[in-house]
Amino acid sequence: MLDRKFILENADAVKLNCANRHVTADVDGFVKLETERKALQQDLERLQTEANAVSKSIGQAKTPEERESKKEEGRQLREKSGELRAKLDAVEEELDRLQRSIPNMAHPDAPIGADDTSNLRRSLGKTPIPQFLTEQGGFKAVDHVVLGEKLDLIDFEAGARVAGAGFYFLKNEAVLLELALQRYAAGILQTAGFTLTATPDLARNEVLQGTGYIPRGPETQIYSIDGTDLSLVATAEIPLGGMLAGQTVDAETLPIRLCGISHCFRTEAGAAGRASRGLYRVHQFTKVEMFAFTLPEQSEAMHQEMLALECQIFDGLGIPYQVVDTATGDLGGPAYRKFDLEAWMPGRGEAGEYGEVTSTSNCTDYQARRLNARFRMKGEKGTKFLHTLNGTAIAISRALVAILELYQQKDGSVSVPEVLRPFVGKDVIRR
Repeated sequence: MLDRKFILENADAVKLNCANRHVTADVDGFVKLETERKALQQDLERLQTEANAVSKSIGQAKTPEERESKKEEGRQLREKSGELRAKLDAVEEELDRLQRSIPNMAHPDAPIGADDTSNLRRSLGKTPIPQFLTEQGGFKAVDHVVLGEKLDLIDFEAGARVAGAGFYFLKNEAVLLELALQRYAAGILQTAGFTLTATPDLARNEVLQGTGYIPRGPETQIYSIDGTDLSLVATAEIPLGGMLAGQTVDAETLPIRLCGISHCFRTEAGAAGRASRGLYRVHQFTKVEMFAFTLPEQSEAMHQEMLALECQIFDGLGIPYQVVDTATGDLGGPAYRKFDLEAWMPGRGEAGEYGEVTSTSNCTDYQARRLNARFRMKGEKGTKFLHTLNGTAIAISRALVAILELYQQKDGSVSVPEVLRPFVGKDVIRR
């Protein structure tokens, strides 16, 4: 969340940012309530000072009557203090709610717009869109659902019987491809200095809230565990961010680069249509995630590093993609700036189209403030909030969509990307 002092001193800029992001937040109400809180705090401190002075004076009373009078005065002051404390606590609770509803400031260079139609396509990957998948090239591409059935790689019907729509079984070489993609991405990140982790699939709701996710309520995309304060994680960003919740680290240890491998669980409420068909939008998938804790002055460079790693991963896979600079209205609440990679998927739409496969966000100190994750500088008093960043290395389900559709052959087989062949153990997947 944003710093309270920053909101008070930059109320107009914060309101403009909310308008650009198309977020409804009561900034004026926050400013008014914070002013009231300060006044209440001053009144409470004054009453407490008076009550302490009265308490000390009781022993100096010269008569029993004077002593009783002082005791009564002290009781009344404590009663007023209690009433004021209750009022202050209620104001604090409402202030916290309003503060958490205000999104992060957006990067000055982020395109301004209401939704993804205002996103800017910045550049293309090294691999061109293959023309041989058009009818002019000899055959018409089919989507991954058809390929998965013909090659006995994916069983959606069994998944639905076991867990409901949106779940699936991977079979045969699809399992090998999933493991290969994990190993491939993890190897690149390990070489880049990321510490490999396998994260919990559950996290406390306070950690979800700290990273900006809503664990319960009508707008949630989270599966919560009834009777507990735990929820299934939607991304490894959640447990990785929680690793330093309530912690303070030395500045010399930064940046801290983490690679998290986890299952991801999302309700995907309201998702439907051909674009969400098959593996593209599911309730459970495996993901290799990048996460970093940095000094404030390091986060911009780290964001570019994460984007470059995403490009390296998909260039290595030979998958055509475009880089997207996300518009203000399409940013999540914690994100200061976000870049997406959209891969070309021949099976989407009538003639193929791009679909999101990764995203990387710089959240500055927005998450760290909620998580109370701090750093200390050697020789300086006090602590400051860390900056946090996250980025998808590989979301397995969507990577599989792109690989199966882009590497399909005229005879119905699928060629295995060269970088994955050592892990899969074969060059071509056939029935």
